[in-house]
Amino acid sequence: MVLPLRNASRALVLSFAAAAGSGFAGAPAFAAASGPFLSHQALYDLSLLKSRGNNAINNARGRILYNFSGSSCEGYTSEFRQVSELDSGEGKTTLSDLRSTSWEDGAGKSYRFKIDTRMNDTDSSPVDGIAERVGNHITVKLKEPVKKTFDLDGSIVFPTEQIQHIIAAARAGKSVLELTVYDGSDNGEKVYNTLSVIGQPIPGDRAASSPDPSTTNDVMKTMTRWPVTVSYYDRDARARDGEQTPVYAMSFELYENGVSRALVLDYNDFVISGAMGKFDVKDSKPCK
Repeated sequence: MVLPLRNASRALVLSFAAAAGSGFAGAPAFAAASGPFLSHQALYDLSLLKSRGNNAINNARGRILYNFSGSSCEGYTSEFRQVSELDSGEGKTTLSDLRSTSWEDGAGKSYRFKIDTRMNDTDSSPVDGIAERVGNHITVKLKEPVKKTFDLDGSIVFPTEQIQHIIAAARAGKSVLELTVYDGSDNGEKVYNTLSVIGQPIPGDRAASSPDPSTTNDVMKTMTRWPVTVSYYDRDARARDGEQTPVYAMSFELYENGVSRALVLDYNDFVISGAMGKFDVKDSKPCK
């Protein structure tokens, strides 16, 4: 759910929306394969894990508050607020504030999104639109930043659908999955190719090396999870020497009910971690 822009600090804001947004929907076959997602609220604490390269970051901190609810019959809603601060040294600090809401149809037929980002004292940069799957294509209608309508290939998946596919692949014992994703990020027109690498399943009764509220929650204790790394590539960028460098790579442990923990974002020049600081299960209405 939601992906990066060229500016590193703005990229951090938008891509953590994808990382924290761990409730995702998909086609009915995948819904049957992975079961229902858990309605929940999670708080993630952001910090600098590693800095390297020419555009090194001295420090990073922030928080994400994420709410996810819904079902395959009524669709899935996600809301989150992220405030983050990047310190690049010599008194240069970038403060970003992101508010985002989205709704995705349980069968992956429709996706509505609103993203509002503020950087330091600049005006907000809103993105508002809807994407609908019609036949063998997807029609996107943007209200902001500019009114525009365009079509995408029907094989592209929405962000909720993306995670559902990853869970289904993990359950089937697959270690690699390629998907093309649209989430409305950037100016609402960006599409990303993704490569997911899925590790061996972690049984619910195996103790976590770094426990957090999800690993100690009674609802989660029996849940299987998988270590996953997803690399995101700009679909429109040209590869150099036959290889394309990912815009960023995102690692996390993904539970079979759609909850994510132990987030790590690698931007080549710096790496950010997102540790779960709070986790609450929310009431949800089962499909009739």
